[in-house]
Amino acid sequence: MSYSNQSMGSGSRSARGYEFGRTYVVRPKGKHQATIVWLHGLGDNGSSSSQLLESMPLPNVKWICPTAPSRPVSLLGGFPCTAWFDVGEISEDLHDDIEGLDASASHIANLLSSEPTDIKVGVGGFSMGAAIALYSTTCYALDVMEQDILIL
Repeated sequence: MSYSNQSMGSGSRSARGYEFGRTYVVRPKGKHQATIVWLHGLGDNGSSSSQLLESMPLPNVKWICPTAPSRPVSLLGGFPCTAWFDVGEISEDLHDDIEGLDASASHIANLLSSEPTDIKVGVGGFSMGAAIALYSTTCYALDVMEQDILIL
């Protein structure tokens, strides 16, 4: 079985002090040709994503499924749950949690930093995970990632 309950940053702390949860890895069943970081939605974790991805018919893909930090979420009245960033309200005038967004984007970059250079890499996700995937890849494409990225 290629599923590995490997922790690639279990309890790791980012440069901004966010405590990220356990990272789960689904190893490729065939030749490793691509690595995808898959990001869960609000209140979920990397374990449930990795269990789902284990059954995907993509034998040459390695899946990295991190778990977001647990933090109070303003939209939920301050209730703490796993979230890649804080959400205050859903409107065009909302104030973005730039600190949380940047910490999560840096964490994703760190997870991909040790991948071999001859494979393709990608980032995707569900719901809030999709939002941080777009944010982190936009930062990468625009070369605005901070230089203080921690290699875990």
